[in-house]
Amino acid sequence: MSPDSLPPGSVRSAAEVNEQIRALWLRAGGTLSAQERTEYELLVIEWAAAIREQVIEAA
Repeated sequence: MSPDSLPPGSVRSAAEVNEQIRALWLRAGGTLSAQERTEYELLVIEWAAAIREQVIEAA
């Protein structure tokens, strides 16, 4: 499920997702496998959605 298809308010905070991204890189030792790259890409999309939601709330 893409973050754009989630109902409003169900997106995790950017800080939560960022923490998961950092943990993924630490576990991977700086080099991502194909599966980890897919996970990373999904996390970055989710992070961007969370940032957009924060900007909308601030406006």
